[in-house]
Amino acid sequence: MARKKILFVSQEITPYLPESEMSIIGRNLPQGIQERGKEIRTFMPRYGCINERRNQLHEVIRLSGMNLIIDDTDHPLIIKVASIQAARMQVYFIDNEDFFHRKYIFQDENDVFFNDNDERAIFFARGVIETVKKLQWSPDLIHCQGWFTNLIPIYIKKYYDDDPLFMDSQIITSIYDKEYDQALDKRVKEKLTWDKLDAKDLDIINKPTYVNLTKLAINCSDGVIFGSEKVNSELIDYASKSGLPVLEYQTEDLYIDAYSEFYDKILSEVVNGAE
Repeated sequence: MARKKILFVSQEITPYLPESEMSIIGRNLPQGIQERGKEIRTFMPRYGCINERRNQLHEVIRLSGMNLIIDDTDHPLIIKVASIQAARMQVYFIDNEDFFHRKYIFQDENDVFFNDNDERAIFFARGVIETVKKLQWSPDLIHCQGWFTNLIPIYIKKYYDDDPLFMDSQIITSIYDKEYDQALDKRVKEKLTWDKLDAKDLDIINKPTYVNLTKLAINCSDGVIFGSEKVNSELIDYASKSGLPVLEYQTEDLYIDAYSEFYDKILSEVVNGAE
């Protein structure tokens, strides 16, 4: 029986970013799932604050070179990779000079939200998916962690839905307590419709707040995990009423096994539904 393939797309992974609840899970979860017999791939953004020399990132020429058009502008896609030797796993980084060569992650030195965070999120989502296509690696399940990954579910379900690599992929969205308090650019919906996404599917982000962007991700997911003990109460209510399988917050000593069982539950429902 072929090993199940799990694609992890994370907003933060340590040691490339400082330790946080999300970055620690982003580092340890893929290793734990790999040790439990599944095949994995892991992606994150190549933020400008990541030290490439110290972390031994290098460009993967065969995967780089594509241009992604966002709001009628070409942006070159650069793919880099690094290895976490202790975990026997690689991390792929989505890079671009326009979007990811600044020293800060989502806010500048004055804590002002970058006005192009919407385009950065679009580029990251499409960059991950296009790279997985180049790898010819068909994930059974895609686990998205952090708001910066929230556009991946709608791209998979609505834009790449007829691509053989993703037709059967299930998606889980993890919700954490890391929110942004400023809305994304109000034209984000318009920019997404350039990719032939249906405007009706995007109505929920007419006001592109953190809560609405996360609701968009939930709408296109097959399961939801609460990655933090305390997450936005409106999102707890929305996920609970969605009819989707929901995994409550799990403590550090339990989450890897709990997530693994949750993956198996989601994947078994696909198999049973196909019978």
